[in-house]
Amino acid sequence: MINLTDAAVLAKEWALNVGKMQKKKLEKSSFKINTKSTLTDLVTEIDLLSEDMIRAKIDKNYPEHNILGEESDFKDNNSKYTWVIDPLDGTNNYTSSYPIYCVSIALKYEKEVVMGVIYIPELDEIYSAIKGKGSYKSGTAINISNKKTLNSSLVATGFPYDKKESDLDNLAPLNKILKEVRGLRRSGSAAFDLISVACGRIDAFWEFKLKEWDYAAGELLIEEAGGEVYKTEIEGAPLLIAGSPELVAELREIIETIYL
Repeated sequence: MINLTDAAVLAKEWALNVGKMQKKKLEKSSFKINTKSTLTDLVTEIDLLSEDMIRAKIDKNYPEHNILGEESDFKDNNSKYTWVIDPLDGTNNYTSSYPIYCVSIALKYEKEVVMGVIYIPELDEIYSAIKGKGSYKSGTAINISNKKTLNSSLVATGFPYDKKESDLDNLAPLNKILKEVRGLRRSGSAAFDLISVACGRIDAFWEFKLKEWDYAAGELLIEEAGGEVYKTEIEGAPLLIAGSPELVAELREIIETIYL
């Protein structure tokens, strides 16, 4: 097995460099924007550049590893290790200069995430976790909030890109949960919401139709910070719920009662 501490040091360095590039490019506000699956599913040349930068570093340091990135084809080297990259999570925010976007890098060994890094450029916050060794913000251990009831909790969610066409648009759970919580936030970046759960500034989070690159690093960071991440499918669509075990159970009951 590779040295995960060394891998985490490198991943943090890559995330910092890419995040600083993104912030610098945003100041110029002159980059190309295209759409992917829907009109709200955006990709910019900065997304592509960011992923290329990270892939180049992986190829240099771990040329035998697989790479799964949001913006490029899966690189299959038939390795037990797979890097999972979301080079710019929160592209819609980024294109509008809304300062919530993240660089997310995770490493899997076989099917298990063993290392994760998330960087928030506009806040200059770097988070990292190694399986079994806790979650950290700039070297300081972090923990979830341990709120146990929704009525005292600040909760986050997001909406799928196909919300205009799909009946599974998250509106039914939102309408129910909104009345049960102390407050609700929608940041536009799943990586930001997940790391916010890990460090305790958000108490719980749920979202439909996330991809592996959206949550791979954040899931490990939450679990290593003492939280729970529950994943299932509703009507064939992925659902992720994160927070303390008690909040996950409450959210799961509300959502599954609506759909199941």
